[in-house]
Amino acid sequence: MIITKIESQKNLDRVNIYLDGNFAFGLMKEVQYKYGLIENMEIDNDYIEKVLFSEEQLKAKNVALKFLSYRQRSEKEIIDKLKKKGFEDNIIDLTLTYLRNNKLVDDFEFAKSFMRDKINLNKYGPKRIKHELYKKGIPHNIADKVINEYDDEYSNALKLAKRKMPSYKNDDRNVIYRKLGGFLQRKGYSYDCVSKVLKELLK
Repeated sequence: MIITKIESQKNLDRVNIYLDGNFAFGLMKEVQYKYGLIENMEIDNDYIEKVLFSEEQLKAKNVALKFLSYRQRSEKEIIDKLKKKGFEDNIIDLTLTYLRNNKLVDDFEFAKSFMRDKINLNKYGPKRIKHELYKKGIPHNIADKVINEYDDEYSNALKLAKRKMPSYKNDDRNVIYRKLGGFLQRKGYSYDCVSKVLKELLK
């Protein structure tokens, strides 16, 4: 087969490749240059397969990089995103390898950053954060290791409870005990920690 024409698309980063006078496929210019595709070049099906595989790899990499440009992501989030876009497993594996090698994805660093945000912004306790990490696809061993670094559970719970107390000003002690306890447990604080806070505030 002969490349009879290479023309630019409206998207100037892409070109159309014509083989033996007929349109064959579109490509990113980056892939065209990588494989040295020029007019009047003879290529076979094996070479075309390599070219199109490289095109898919580059597309997946660009989707992942754009996805990561908004915020850090877990590996599972990236896998789910690429699967949703229709990429094959082998392309996804190669994309993850590229991201890992370039320190663009790291579940441990993601988990630490996620925990900091949830403590500072949502005032979550360790149990809730661990549950959220599992939902993000963080492996249990990484989530457990990160949660072990959670500091001042009691202090965080006490501050949160003090801020919440005014909303119970018309309730009696037993109602406050039940409502505040439930609130703190939903936020992810342990039973022992919640008991300690309630004992402190409802002396």
